[in-house]
Amino acid sequence: MTIRAVVRGVGHYLPERVVENAEFEKTLDTTDEWIRTRTGIERRHFAAEGETTSHLAIKAAEAALADAGMQASDIDAIVVATSTPDHTFPSVATMVQAGLGSTTGFAYDVQAVCAGFIFALTNANGLILSGQAERVLVIGAETFSRIMDWTDRGTCVLFGDGAGALILEAEDGTGTNADRGILSSDLHSDGRYRELLYVDGGVSTTGGAGVLKMQGNQVFKHAVTKLAQTAEKALEKAGMSASDVDWIVPHQANLRIIKATSEKLGLTLDNVVVTVADHGNTSAASIPLAMSVGKARGQIKQGQVIVAEAIGGGLAWGSVVLRW
Repeated sequence: MTIRAVVRGVGHYLPERVVENAEFEKTLDTTDEWIRTRTGIERRHFAAEGETTSHLAIKAAEAALADAGMQASDIDAIVVATSTPDHTFPSVATMVQAGLGSTTGFAYDVQAVCAGFIFALTNANGLILSGQAERVLVIGAETFSRIMDWTDRGTCVLFGDGAGALILEAEDGTGTNADRGILSSDLHSDGRYRELLYVDGGVSTTGGAGVLKMQGNQVFKHAVTKLAQTAEKALEKAGMSASDVDWIVPHQANLRIIKATSEKLGLTLDNVVVTVADHGNTSAASIPLAMSVGKARGQIKQGQVIVAEAIGGGLAWGSVVLRW
Protein backbone atom coordinates (compact mmCIF):
# COMPACT_ATOMS: atom_id res chain seq x y z
CA MET A 1 0.00 0.00 0.00
CA THR A 2 1.23 3.50 -0.88
CA ILE A 3 0.54 6.59 1.21
CA ARG A 4 -0.61 9.66 -0.74
CA ALA A 5 -1.01 13.27 0.42
CA VAL A 6 -4.53 14.13 -0.72
CA VAL A 7 -6.11 17.59 -0.92
CA ARG A 8 -8.96 17.87 1.59
CA GLY A 9 -9.65 21.60 1.54
CA VAL A 10 -8.58 24.87 0.01
CA GLY A 11 -9.21 28.53 0.79
CA HIS A 12 -7.94 32.01 0.20
CA TYR A 13 -8.08 35.57 1.46
CA LEU A 14 -7.56 38.92 -0.27
CA PRO A 15 -7.29 42.30 1.46
CA GLU A 16 -10.26 44.62 0.99
CA ARG A 17 -8.39 47.37 -0.82
CA VAL A 18 -8.46 46.90 -4.60
CA VAL A 19 -5.96 48.94 -6.62
CA GLU A 20 -6.81 49.39 -10.28
CA ASN A 21 -4.07 50.07 -12.83
CA ALA A 22 -5.37 53.62 -13.29
CA GLU A 23 -4.22 54.52 -9.77
CA PHE A 24 -0.58 54.27 -10.88
CA GLU A 25 -1.17 56.84 -13.62
CA LYS A 26 -1.28 59.52 -10.90
CA THR A 27 2.30 58.94 -9.74
CA LEU A 28 4.12 57.06 -12.51
CA ASP A 29 4.80 57.43 -16.23
CA THR A 30 2.52 54.52 -17.08
CA THR A 31 -1.01 53.75 -18.23
CA ASP A 32 -3.63 51.11 -17.69
CA GLU A 33 -3.13 49.99 -21.30
CA TRP A 34 0.66 49.70 -20.89
CA ILE A 35 0.28 47.48 -17.80
CA ARG A 36 -2.47 45.31 -19.29
CA THR A 37 -0.73 44.66 -22.62
CA ARG A 38 2.63 43.77 -21.04
CA THR A 39 1.47 41.79 -18.03
CA GLY A 40 -2.23 40.95 -18.24
CA ILE A 41 -2.71 42.59 -14.85
CA GLU A 42 -5.75 44.84 -14.36
CA ARG A 43 -5.90 45.20 -10.59
CA ARG A 44 -4.43 43.88 -7.37
CA HIS A 45 -5.15 43.92 -3.61
CA PHE A 46 -3.06 45.78 -1.04
CA ALA A 47 -3.08 45.02 2.68
CA ALA A 48 -4.38 47.73 4.99
CA GLU A 49 -2.15 49.50 7.48
CA GLY A 50 -1.52 47.08 10.33
CA GLU A 51 -2.68 44.09 8.27
CA THR A 52 0.26 41.68 8.24
CA THR A 53 1.19 38.54 6.36
CA SER A 54 0.12 36.38 9.31
CA HIS A 55 -3.31 38.06 9.34
CA LEU A 56 -3.81 37.14 5.69
CA ALA A 57 -2.53 33.62 6.27
CA ILE A 58 -4.88 33.01 9.19
CA LYS A 59 -7.90 34.09 7.13
CA ALA A 60 -6.92 31.77 4.27
CA ALA A 61 -6.30 28.93 6.74
CA GLU A 62 -9.74 29.40 8.29
CA ALA A 63 -11.31 29.22 4.82
CA ALA A 64 -9.41 26.01 4.00
CA LEU A 65 -10.40 24.41 7.31
CA ALA A 66 -14.04 25.26 6.66
CA ASP A 67 -13.79 23.81 3.15
CA ALA A 68 -12.30 20.59 4.57
CA GLY A 69 -14.80 20.41 7.45
CA MET A 70 -11.93 20.34 9.92
CA GLN A 71 -10.87 22.12 13.09
CA ALA A 72 -7.45 23.57 13.81
CA SER A 73 -6.94 20.77 16.34
CA ASP A 74 -7.10 18.27 13.46
CA ILE A 75 -3.90 19.68 11.94
CA ASP A 76 -0.53 18.12 12.78
CA ALA A 77 1.73 20.61 11.01
CA ILE A 78 1.59 24.07 9.44
CA VAL A 79 4.01 25.07 6.67
CA VAL A 80 3.92 28.67 5.47
CA ALA A 81 5.67 29.87 2.32
CA THR A 82 6.46 33.58 2.46
CA SER A 83 9.17 36.12 1.68
CA THR A 84 7.43 38.90 3.61
CA PRO A 85 7.14 37.68 7.22
CA ASP A 86 5.75 39.89 9.97
CA HIS A 87 9.07 39.75 11.82
CA THR A 88 12.56 38.38 11.32
CA PHE A 89 11.41 35.75 13.81
CA PRO A 90 9.32 34.02 15.03
CA SER A 91 7.91 32.33 11.92
CA VAL A 92 4.62 33.33 10.36
CA ALA A 93 3.57 29.69 10.74
CA THR A 94 3.74 29.83 14.54
CA MET A 95 1.66 33.02 14.45
CA VAL A 96 -0.90 31.21 12.31
CA GLN A 97 -0.87 28.32 14.78
CA ALA A 98 -1.62 30.71 17.65
CA GLY A 99 -4.18 32.63 15.60
CA LEU A 100 -6.09 29.44 14.89
CA GLY A 101 -6.08 28.56 18.58
CA SER A 102 -3.96 25.45 18.10
CA THR A 103 -1.53 24.28 20.80
CA THR A 104 -0.51 20.97 19.24
CA GLY A 105 1.72 19.91 16.37
CA PHE A 106 4.48 22.03 14.84
CA ALA A 107 4.81 24.97 12.48
CA TYR A 108 7.55 26.58 10.38
CA ASP A 109 8.19 28.76 7.33
CA VAL A 110 9.70 27.99 3.92
CA GLN A 111 11.38 30.70 1.81
CA ALA A 112 11.74 30.22 -1.95
CA VAL A 113 10.11 33.51 -3.02
CA CYS A 114 7.55 33.00 -5.83
CA ALA A 115 8.33 29.27 -5.95
CA GLY A 116 7.76 29.04 -2.20
CA PHE A 117 4.42 27.26 -2.32
CA ILE A 118 5.78 24.53 -4.60
CA PHE A 119 8.67 23.97 -2.18
CA ALA A 120 6.28 24.04 0.82
CA LEU A 121 3.86 21.62 -0.84
CA THR A 122 6.70 19.21 -1.62
CA ASN A 123 7.94 19.55 1.95
CA ALA A 124 4.48 18.86 3.35
CA ASN A 125 4.19 15.81 1.10
CA GLY A 126 7.45 14.54 2.58
CA LEU A 127 6.12 15.00 6.12
CA ILE A 128 3.11 12.86 5.28
CA LEU A 129 5.02 10.15 3.41
CA SER A 130 7.56 9.86 6.24
CA GLY A 131 4.84 9.57 8.88
CA GLN A 132 5.80 12.82 10.64
CA ALA A 133 2.28 14.20 10.10
CA GLU A 134 -1.10 12.95 8.95
CA ARG A 135 -2.66 16.32 8.12
CA VAL A 136 -0.67 19.36 7.01
CA LEU A 137 -1.91 22.90 6.43
CA VAL A 138 0.17 24.47 3.64
CA ILE A 139 -0.11 28.24 3.17
CA GLY A 140 1.32 30.80 0.78
CA ALA A 141 0.98 34.36 2.10
CA GLU A 142 2.57 37.65 1.09
CA THR A 143 2.43 41.41 1.61
CA PHE A 144 4.71 42.41 -1.27
CA SER A 145 3.29 45.94 -1.19
CA ARG A 146 5.62 46.47 1.78
CA ILE A 147 8.80 45.95 -0.28
CA MET A 148 7.99 47.93 -3.42
CA ASP A 149 9.97 50.82 -4.90
CA TRP A 150 7.04 53.06 -5.78
CA THR A 151 9.16 55.03 -8.25
CA ASP A 152 9.98 51.96 -10.37
CA ARG A 153 7.19 51.47 -12.89
CA GLY A 154 8.73 48.19 -14.04
CA THR A 155 8.13 46.46 -10.72
CA CYS A 156 5.66 48.21 -8.43
CA VAL A 157 2.71 47.71 -10.81
CA LEU A 158 3.24 43.95 -10.87
CA PHE A 159 2.69 42.80 -7.30
CA GLY A 160 -0.19 42.38 -4.91
CA ASP A 161 -0.98 40.96 -1.48
CA GLY A 162 -2.96 37.87 -0.56
CA ALA A 163 -2.93 34.36 0.87
CA GLY A 164 -4.02 30.89 -0.14
CA ALA A 165 -4.13 27.67 1.87
CA LEU A 166 -4.37 23.96 1.17
CA ILE A 167 -4.91 21.03 3.54
CA LEU A 168 -3.23 17.71 2.76
CA GLU A 169 -4.18 14.44 4.48
CA ALA A 170 -2.63 11.00 4.34
CA GLU A 171 -4.65 8.43 2.41
CA ASP A 172 -3.90 4.89 1.26
CA GLY A 173 -3.32 4.62 -2.47
CA THR A 174 -2.49 1.94 -5.01
CA GLY A 175 0.87 3.37 -5.99
CA THR A 176 -0.31 4.19 -9.51
CA ASN A 177 -0.97 7.58 -11.08
CA ALA A 178 -4.68 6.85 -10.79
CA ASP A 179 -4.40 7.69 -7.08
CA ARG A 180 -5.64 10.97 -5.70
CA GLY A 181 -3.03 13.22 -4.10
CA ILE A 182 0.47 14.38 -4.93
CA LEU A 183 1.94 12.09 -7.59
CA SER A 184 5.32 13.75 -8.18
CA SER A 185 7.37 16.89 -7.71
CA ASP A 186 10.43 18.47 -9.28
CA LEU A 187 12.54 21.15 -7.58
CA HIS A 188 15.51 23.23 -8.75
CA SER A 189 17.56 26.29 -7.84
CA ASP A 190 20.58 28.11 -9.25
CA GLY A 191 22.10 30.83 -7.08
CA ARG A 192 24.18 32.21 -9.95
CA TYR A 193 21.09 34.10 -11.07
CA ARG A 194 20.27 35.68 -7.72
CA GLU A 195 20.80 39.24 -9.00
CA LEU A 196 18.03 38.88 -11.58
CA LEU A 197 15.40 39.15 -8.85
CA TYR A 198 16.18 40.16 -5.28
CA VAL A 199 15.48 42.60 -2.46
CA ASP A 200 18.31 45.05 -1.67
CA GLY A 201 18.08 44.75 2.11
CA GLY A 202 18.19 42.29 4.95
CA VAL A 203 19.14 41.67 8.56
CA SER A 204 22.85 41.00 7.99
CA THR A 205 23.36 43.57 5.20
CA THR A 206 21.45 46.83 5.58
CA GLY A 207 19.46 46.01 8.70
CA GLY A 208 16.28 47.03 6.87
CA ALA A 209 13.73 45.33 4.65
CA GLY A 210 14.89 46.87 1.35
CA VAL A 211 12.94 47.02 -1.90
CA LEU A 212 12.49 44.63 -4.79
CA LYS A 213 14.85 44.78 -7.78
CA MET A 214 14.27 42.83 -10.98
CA GLN A 215 15.75 42.39 -14.46
CA GLY A 216 12.40 41.69 -16.05
CA ASN A 217 13.52 40.61 -19.52
CA GLN A 218 16.02 38.10 -18.14
CA VAL A 219 13.53 36.68 -15.65
CA PHE A 220 11.00 36.26 -18.47
CA LYS A 221 13.46 34.23 -20.58
CA HIS A 222 14.38 31.93 -17.71
CA ALA A 223 10.75 31.53 -16.65
CA VAL A 224 9.37 30.30 -19.96
CA THR A 225 12.11 27.71 -20.47
CA LYS A 226 12.48 26.49 -16.91
CA LEU A 227 8.76 26.26 -16.14
CA ALA A 228 8.06 24.11 -19.19
CA GLN A 229 11.05 21.87 -18.41
CA THR A 230 10.11 21.32 -14.77
CA ALA A 231 6.48 20.58 -15.65
CA GLU A 232 7.58 18.03 -18.24
CA LYS A 233 9.97 16.42 -15.74
CA ALA A 234 7.32 16.17 -13.02
CA LEU A 235 4.86 14.63 -15.48
CA GLU A 236 7.51 12.14 -16.56
CA LYS A 237 8.10 11.18 -12.91
CA ALA A 238 4.35 10.60 -12.54
CA GLY A 239 4.25 8.45 -15.69
CA MET A 240 2.14 11.04 -17.47
CA SER A 241 2.28 13.49 -20.35
CA ALA A 242 0.72 16.88 -21.08
CA SER A 243 -2.26 15.14 -22.68
CA ASP A 244 -3.19 13.77 -19.24
CA VAL A 245 -3.38 17.25 -17.68
CA ASP A 246 -6.75 18.80 -16.91
CA TRP A 247 -5.43 22.07 -15.46
CA ILE A 248 -2.17 23.92 -15.20
CA VAL A 249 -2.18 26.14 -12.12
CA PRO A 250 0.86 28.35 -12.67
CA HIS A 251 2.49 31.04 -10.64
CA GLN A 252 0.52 34.14 -11.63
CA ALA A 253 3.32 36.54 -12.55
CA ASN A 254 2.64 37.59 -16.12
CA LEU A 255 0.05 36.49 -18.66
CA ARG A 256 2.66 36.34 -21.42
CA ILE A 257 4.75 33.88 -19.39
CA ILE A 258 1.66 31.80 -18.65
CA LYS A 259 0.72 31.67 -22.35
CA ALA A 260 4.24 30.88 -23.54
CA THR A 261 4.69 28.09 -20.98
CA SER A 262 1.38 26.43 -21.80
CA GLU A 263 2.22 26.57 -25.52
CA LYS A 264 5.57 24.85 -24.89
CA LEU A 265 3.61 22.05 -23.21
CA GLY A 266 1.26 21.85 -26.18
CA LEU A 267 -1.69 23.20 -24.20
CA THR A 268 -3.85 26.32 -24.48
CA LEU A 269 -5.22 28.81 -21.97
CA ASP A 270 -8.37 26.66 -21.92
CA ASN A 271 -6.31 24.30 -19.74
CA VAL A 272 -4.94 27.02 -17.45
CA VAL A 273 -6.42 28.54 -14.29
CA VAL A 274 -5.68 32.25 -14.72
CA THR A 275 -6.17 34.84 -11.95
CA VAL A 276 -3.35 37.29 -12.68
CA ALA A 277 -5.72 39.96 -14.02
CA ASP A 278 -7.40 40.37 -10.63
CA HIS A 279 -4.56 39.60 -8.21
CA GLY A 280 -1.30 40.57 -9.90
CA ASN A 281 1.78 38.69 -8.73
CA THR A 282 1.21 37.57 -5.15
CA SER A 283 4.47 35.56 -5.05
CA ALA A 284 4.15 32.42 -2.88
CA ALA A 285 0.42 33.05 -2.46
CA SER A 286 -0.42 32.96 -6.17
CA ILE A 287 -0.75 29.20 -6.72
CA PRO A 288 -2.91 28.39 -3.68
CA LEU A 289 -4.96 31.51 -4.42
CA ALA A 290 -5.51 30.29 -7.98
CA MET A 291 -6.35 26.77 -6.77
CA SER A 292 -8.97 28.13 -4.39
CA VAL A 293 -10.45 30.44 -7.00
CA GLY A 294 -10.35 27.67 -9.60
CA LYS A 295 -12.32 25.37 -7.34
CA ALA A 296 -14.81 28.12 -6.49
CA ARG A 297 -15.32 28.82 -10.21
CA GLY A 298 -16.12 25.16 -10.81
CA GLN A 299 -13.00 24.66 -12.92
CA ILE A 300 -11.08 22.31 -10.63
CA LYS A 301 -12.95 19.11 -9.73
CA GLN A 302 -12.12 15.98 -7.79
CA GLY A 303 -10.20 13.42 -9.81
CA GLN A 304 -8.67 15.91 -12.21
CA VAL A 305 -4.92 16.08 -12.86
CA ILE A 306 -3.30 19.37 -11.88
CA VAL A 307 0.19 20.66 -12.68
CA ALA A 308 1.33 23.53 -10.47
CA GLU A 309 4.54 25.32 -11.47
CA ALA A 310 6.45 28.37 -10.31
CA ILE A 311 9.75 30.23 -10.55
CA GLY A 312 11.07 32.94 -8.24
CA GLY A 313 14.10 34.70 -6.88
CA GLY A 314 17.11 32.54 -6.23
CA LEU A 315 16.52 31.55 -8.91
CA ALA A 316 14.33 28.77 -7.54
CA TRP A 317 11.76 26.85 -9.55
CA GLY A 318 9.75 23.67 -9.54
CA SER A 319 6.48 21.88 -10.14
CA VAL A 320 4.04 19.44 -8.58
CA VAL A 321 1.69 16.98 -10.24
CA LEU A 322 -1.38 15.99 -8.23
CA ARG A 323 -4.74 14.42 -8.75
CA TRP A 324 -7.33 16.58 -7.00
